[in-house]
Amino acid sequence: MTMRRIAWTSLILLVAGLAVVWIAGSIMSRPHSSAVPPPAPPGRVVHLVASDGVAITGSYWPGARPDGPAVLLLHGVDASRASFTRHALWLNGLGYGVLAIDFRGHGESGAAPRTFGLYEARDAAAALAFLRAGAPARPVGLIGASLGGAAALLGDDGPLRVQAMVLQAVYPDLRDAIFNRIVQRTGGVLAALGEPLLSYQSWLRYGVAPGRLAPADAIHLYRGPVLVIGGTADLNTPPAETRRLYDAAPGPKELWLLDGVDHASACAVWTDDYRRRLRSFFARALGEPAASVALRP
Repeated sequence: MTMRRIAWTSLILLVAGLAVVWIAGSIMSRPHSSAVPPPAPPGRVVHLVASDGVAITGSYWPGARPDGPAVLLLHGVDASRASFTRHALWLNGLGYGVLAIDFRGHGESGAAPRTFGLYEARDAAAALAFLRAGAPARPVGLIGASLGGAAALLGDDGPLRVQAMVLQAVYPDLRDAIFNRIVQRTGGVLAALGEPLLSYQSWLRYGVAPGRLAPADAIHLYRGPVLVIGGTADLNTPPAETRRLYDAAPGPKELWLLDGVDHASACAVWTDDYRRRLRSFFARALGEPAASVALRP
């Protein structure tokens, strides 16, 4: 084989490889709509608009008082607001106003490309504006699972201005998140090669460096209390990365690592202990939603 033929073959393989990686990135960003059951009474469907015009659908349960404490629920990738139904009904039963939204490219919201928290932060900001409409001083907390936690932190103007955050299985850095997912499927060598080719697509797709999608850097700007939850068996966001996010938080903080729990289970944990921790955390940070509401498990 002549040198010219080797060069052409190498060039073709390189272009083909880059095309495959670009297609993989497009698949990762592709929106997927899904039907969401209507919220149980007294919940109602609400329609919001993000700052860039994307239509966002949510379910809202009014609290004990129009200006009383509220909780915003932000789901993970490939999920919808339906994944937080139990949370919504439980929190609303305690007296909190509750809003759960579908991020863009998920559920019943607009079919915009997914951006790993970058533009989903605009959806979260629209949801917070809805909760504070007519009551600017309303105390609001949030629960963000994976993508939802990233969206809470990566806003154009910094983290959401809420009084408390519960962050479950949230990646600290996009590059680590992509590497961890590739290595589980292909091994370390291909992960080391493929991760930069996927991560740096952020320049072409969103006009930002992959470092812009780093919740562990963004959380430095959030001074409120945080409860960081992860799983010791989480391969997508390993315990060391959960600790990294926790260590970066400058305000009051708690870390809870769930023994033997993987990524999906860390996002969906629903135990008596979990509810007790959330109940106590939000009561301290937001205040009791209604004086007549008794402490419940």
